[in-house]
Amino acid sequence: MARYTGADCKLCRREKMKLFLKGSKCEGPKCPIEIRPYPPGEHGRGRPKETEYLLQLREKQKARRIYGVLERQFHNYYVEANRQQGKTGDNLLALLERRLDNVVYRGGFAKSRDMARQLIRHGHIRVNGKKVNIPSALVGESDIVDVKPKSLEMTPFQVAKAEVGDRPVPAWLGVDGDKMRIFVHSLPVRQQIDAPVQEQLIVELYSK
Repeated sequence: MARYTGADCKLCRREKMKLFLKGSKCEGPKCPIEIRPYPPGEHGRGRPKETEYLLQLREKQKARRIYGVLERQFHNYYVEANRQQGKTGDNLLALLERRLDNVVYRGGFAKSRDMARQLIRHGHIRVNGKKVNIPSALVGESDIVDVKPKSLEMTPFQVAKAEVGDRPVPAWLGVDGDKMRIFVHSLPVRQQIDAPVQEQLIVELYSK
């Protein structure tokens, strides 16, 4: 399966903002964007002309990188969002939020979406009592996401259990820290999604 294997911190520097791809490292003074707040590379400090296309492209790249999705998969999400009723941009963000790796991250069971993907692929996460090892699986309303009982004693989940509540949980999710369960109360709507993305720019880019 194709995946990005480069340095996550370069992605944050390229977008000139923290995308919180490295968990706790992003919150400390050693975060590279704090030291070098400009894009990586020989011409990182240059000032390219910000055309309409460039703004749209950067917004799409930012959304892809926040959720850890490659280009083809992201385009497939856009096609599906465009089929649905309502605003395409809102539908797109709702689909990305419903990814299982994002739900595990949002619920506080992992410090980053990368970590959440690893936990899912290793078979530690269940949905409605059944093991699911596909990070891109979409959760639905009334689904219950929890940790496999045999995995509860693992250090990452013990740490997560102790820290549940430290990070805000979206209104469409509920978390039971004692039982390490996440409840999907409803499907997410745009007002409940705090991703720093201007989705309309992405729609304009794909509409050309």
